[in-house]
Order: sequence, then C-alpha cells, then structure tokens
Amino acid sequence: MSGEVRRWRLHRRTPLTIGEIAKKINPIVRGWTQYYGAFYRSALCPLLGRINAYLVRWIRKKYKRLMSYTKAMACWRPPQRGSVCEVA
Repeated sequence: MSGEVRRWRLHRRTPLTIGEIAKKINPIVRGWTQYYGAFYRSALCPLLGRINAYLVRWIRKKYKRLMSYTKAMACWRPPQRGSVCEVA
C-alpha cells in the first residue's frame, strides 16, 4: 500500500486542485479503509499519516506562500474562527 501511495507522486501534481486529487485517490483509500479497517486496523495509521504528509507536501509546492511547514499545517487543518488562510 505504501508503495502504491509513493507511485501517485502527489507532490508533483501541482497543476491539479485538491478536488481533482481527491477524486483520484478517494476511491482507493476508501477501499483500503473498508477492508483493513475491519481486519487490520493498525496498518491504517501509518498509511493515512503517509498520505497526509504527501498532501501537505503538495500544498507546500502548489502555494509558495505556504512553503514553511507551520503555515502549511495551519492551512491544512480545519479552518478556525479568525483564520487568515484561504486556499482557493
């Protein structure tokens, strides 16, 4: 599974929007979650962490103003009241 996630090369797909990336990877991740969530739940945590790390790397490459890790993580988390981050 980790090899499959690496082959996606998400950090190289900067022309795509987050919606387009989600359309490509959601069915695959959903299937893994349904299967491994029932039988081998402990395998999911590292995998989902890896996918999240790749998506943060993608957002840092796509939006140059988010190059610092802390800014990228602030925008990646769910928006809070008074948040200045608006990724369009």
